Amino acid sequence: MRFNNLAIVGIAAVMTSCSSGNTYKNYNDYPVRSDNLIEMIYNPIGTAFMLWAPTADDVRVMLFDEGEESPPYKIARLERNAEGTWKGIVAGDHMDKFYAFNVKVGDKWLGENPGINARAVGVNGKRGAIINMFATDPPGWENDKRPELKSPADMVIYEMHHRDFSIHPSSGIQNKGKYLALTESRTLMPDSYISTGIEHLSELGITHVHLLPSFDFASIDEATLYLNNYNWGYDPQNYNVPEGSYSTDPYNPYTRIREFKRMVQSLHKAGIRVILDVVYNHTFTTENSSFERTVPGYFYRHNKDGSFADGSACGNETASERFMMRKYMIESVLYWINEYHIDGFRFDLMGIHDIETMNEIRKAVDQIDPTICIYGEGWAAKAPQFPADSLAMKGLASRMPGIAVFSDELRDGLRGPFNDDKQGAFLAGIPGGEESIKFGVVGAIQHPQIDYSKVNYSDSAWALQPTQMISYVSCHDDMCLVDRLKASIPDLSTKSLMRLDLLAQTVVFTSQGIPFMFAGEEVFRDKRGVHNSYKSSDTVNAIDWTNKENYLEAYMYYKSLIKLRKNHPAFRMGDAELVRKHLQFLPVDVDNVVAFTLDGQAVGDSWKTILVAFSTNKQTVTLKIPSGIFTVVCTDAQINEDGLGRIQGSEVLLPPQSALIMYK
Repeated sequence: MRFNNLAIVGIAAVMTSCSSGNTYKNYNDYPVRSDNLIEMIYNPIGTAFMLWAPTADDVRVMLFDEGEESPPYKIARLERNAEGTWKGIVAGDHMDKFYAFNVKVGDKWLGENPGINARAVGVNGKRGAIINMFATDPPGWENDKRPELKSPADMVIYEMHHRDFSIHPSSGIQNKGKYLALTESRTLMPDSYISTGIEHLSELGITHVHLLPSFDFASIDEATLYLNNYNWGYDPQNYNVPEGSYSTDPYNPYTRIREFKRMVQSLHKAGIRVILDVVYNHTFTTENSSFERTVPGYFYRHNKDGSFADGSACGNETASERFMMRKYMIESVLYWINEYHIDGFRFDLMGIHDIETMNEIRKAVDQIDPTICIYGEGWAAKAPQFPADSLAMKGLASRMPGIAVFSDELRDGLRGPFNDDKQGAFLAGIPGGEESIKFGVVGAIQHPQIDYSKVNYSDSAWALQPTQMISYVSCHDDMCLVDRLKASIPDLSTKSLMRLDLLAQTVVFTSQGIPFMFAGEEVFRDKRGVHNSYKSSDTVNAIDWTNKENYLEAYMYYKSLIKLRKNHPAFRMGDAELVRKHLQFLPVDVDNVVAFTLDGQAVGDSWKTILVAFSTNKQTVTLKIPSGIFTVVCTDAQINEDGLGRIQGSEVLLPPQSALIMYK
C-alpha cells in the first residue's frame, strides 16, 4: 500500500480493547481480519501499526534508527480489537526509520520480526522500513504497460537466475548479478552475434522472462556480498519485498525496490513480460519465521503428533486452506501485480496448496488482467498433510482452469527420469517413450490416438486445454540439457550431442503446450555435470556468453525455432477441440519415431498441411507420409522457413537424430 496522508484517519476509532478470547479450539475458530493485511501506514503526524495476532496477550512495536543492530529509540504497546488485530499510532514523523514487532503469548515474548507483510526492509530483512513508496518509482513508471498477449498459447518462457545471466566476465554487463543487469544491452563485438542482456532476449524472441525467486530470501547474507555466496533463493523470508543481494545497496530500503521496478520497466519496453517465481509453500525457518512469531501454529500444517508437517522437504509446509493464509497469498500476488507490474507467477511445489486457494488466486488476478499467467509444479516433495483429492496436483489440473502445470511426462519421456541422471529415454534411442512424447505434443489433453496406458506417470489426460501444460525438457532444478545428454548417453559425440539437443527443443516448441526453456540452453550451456546447483559457485552456474559465437549453429536454430512457432498458429492452437480435430499422428512401424500432421489451413496458418517427425535413431529411417509435394523447412539440424528443398511422393527419409518439418 502506498502512503497516503489521509489513510490514517479513522484508525483510532476502531481500537477497541479485547482482553479475552485469546485461545481457540481449532484454527477455524480464529477471528479473521476483514480489511487488507497492511501492517504499517505512514503519516507525518504519526505512523499507524496493525498486526493480526489473535492469540497474543501483548504486542509491542519497536522503532529503530538503523536496519540492524541498533537499539530501539521508541517502544509502543498496541491494543487488540475484536478481530484479533493489534493497532496503535506512534506519534511523530518516523520517515526512513525502521520497525519490528514483538508478540507475547502467555509469558513468552516470541522475538523481533518485521511482520508477515513487510513491504520494505533493511539489510537481511530483519526489520521493516518506513519509506515513501512513491520515491521508489523510476521515471515514467506510471506509463509502464505490460506487452500485449493475445493468448497463453503465444507464450515463450525463458527461466533465468539473476546471477547466472550476467555474472560471467563475457557478459559485458556492468551490474553483474543485479536487477539492473536486465536494464542493460551489450553487443560485445561489432557485426557479431555476441549480444547479451536485454538485446539478447529480444533477439532470441522469447515473450516472458521467468525470474527465479526474487523476493527477500534468507540464505544469502546481504551484509557479506563480497563473499559471492550463491543460492537459487527458495528460502522465503519476506514475501513482499525484493531480495537485497540483487540490488546495488541492500542497506538502503529504497534501492532494491527502485531497481526491481527499473528492471521490469526495461523488460516491458523490450516487449517482454515478467514472471515471478513464488514460494508460498514453506518458509526458510519455522520457529523463527515471522509467521510463527506472530500467530504460532496457524500458518503451518502439522502432523498428528503436533510436529510441523514437511511436504516441502524444507522443514515445514504452509496451510493455504486456512482463511488468513489464503487471504495472505491472494493479497501478496495482487501486491506484486499492482506495485511491481508483474505479469505472471510460477508457484513452487504448487501441489502443497489446496485447489480452492489456487482457484481463488486465479479469480482475483482475472479481475485485474486475465492475461497474467499462473503456472506451477503440480507435485510436492513429500505427501502434504491435507486430503490428496483437494491439493493442486498435476492430475487435478482439470479442476483449476486457467492454471498451467509442468509436464514431467514429456520431460522424462525425452531425456529420462529425474531421479537417475544416467538413465536415458527417447533421446537416447531407447524404445517405449513414444506415447509420452505424443502426450506432450498434444498438451496433456485427451486425444483419441494416444494410448495413455503407455504414458509415464499418467494413465489419462489431465489438462482441459493444451495451455494448461508447460512443455519443457530442462530447467534450473536438475541437470541442464547438455549435461543430462552427456550423463545418459555414453560416448556421445559432439555432433550427436548438438543434434539431440536441438531435437529435444524442437519437440518442446512444436508441442501444443506452453514452451519453456532454461536460460543459456540456446548457447549450449553446461553446469559441469552438477545436478542440484542451488548453492554451487559461479564457475558452475554462470552462463559463458562466448558460447554464443562458439555454438552459433545452436543459437541460430533456437532463434529460428521460436520464430517458426510464432509465425505459424498451427503449433499453438490453444484449444483442445482444435487440437483433437486438426492434429493427427501418423502410423509408424519403427521404434523411436513420432510423426504427426497439422491442418494449418483450418486454423488460419499460411501452410495448408504441416508434417512434423522426430527420430532418435542413429540411422536414416524411411517414413510413410500422405502423398503430395512438400517444402522442407527443418531437417538435419537446420531451419529455414524459405525452404531447404522439396519432396514429392509417399515416403520421406528421416535423417539420424533429428527433426523433420515440412509443409504443402
